Amino acid sequence: MKKSILVFCLIVVFLLPVGAQAQQNSLRYQIAQIAKPAKGIVGVSILNLESGDTVNYNGNARLVMQSVMKFPIALTILHWVDTGKISLNQLIHLKKRDLPKNTFSPLRDKYPKGNVDVSFAELLRYMVSLSDNNACDILLSVLGGTKPVQDYMLRLGIKNVAINASEADMASAWEVQYTNWCKPVEMTQLLDLFYKDKVLSKTNTDFLYNLMTGTTTGPNRIKGMLPAGTVVAHKTGSSGTNAGGLTPATNDVGIITLANGKHIAISVFVCNSTSDEATRDAIIARIAKAAYNYYSK
Repeated sequence: MKKSILVFCLIVVFLLPVGAQAQQNSLRYQIAQIAKPAKGIVGVSILNLESGDTVNYNGNARLVMQSVMKFPIALTILHWVDTGKISLNQLIHLKKRDLPKNTFSPLRDKYPKGNVDVSFAELLRYMVSLSDNNACDILLSVLGGTKPVQDYMLRLGIKNVAINASEADMASAWEVQYTNWCKPVEMTQLLDLFYKDKVLSKTNTDFLYNLMTGTTTGPNRIKGMLPAGTVVAHKTGSSGTNAGGLTPATNDVGIITLANGKHIAISVFVCNSTSDEATRDAIIARIAKAAYNYYSK
């Protein structure tokens, strides 16, 4: 009898990992099926922030970031706040030339003539929550360019998030956007470090998290199919579409609060796609919903 019980227990012990792996494979299979209409590359990385469980699909592909880069830039600016180089309430004077017209900029729309003092906190809100390109480049100019952002990522152990071009640089030539890239697995790792207060002070972590929950861009992406009221702290990235119908980047990365109170970090990149915008957005939304359902169990 004792021998039978021992054998039964051993079988259960060995089958549990197999069952968990089978469930992960099931979610990965769902993602693979959802990705098919993209007519491009779909890269996905998902991490349960409490358990450490991961699911990846093309997670190590080098994919165009576009405005997802504003998340690492915000981390770098807030690191400067933590170290006393600048303060959130500090004002910076903006001239009309700081707010060019040929780019997406609610900040410029509010102050078309410039000649205004804006705090670093407000510039961060415009850059993160509204994805303002002028606010992004103003903050990069304060940092001294993209190199300090890249250096800070490397200090954090993030080796596959490459930021080499400003918004103005990317607007200057189509191919420049490809110099700003990341691997989805490392973007998710960065989200994990951020969420667990391993990057910034608790005060500045909370500040940026709140800005990300206020993101207005990409409503049909990660948030698109989640239950109403689901808290999502995220940053989108979007490129233009060339004459051949190619769209290099339709992205969304962030942290979802699940129905069970736990959290997942998720990075979804739809790159070099020839599908239309509605299809690209729906792919991200369906992947986020599949992950939400899986990890809410």
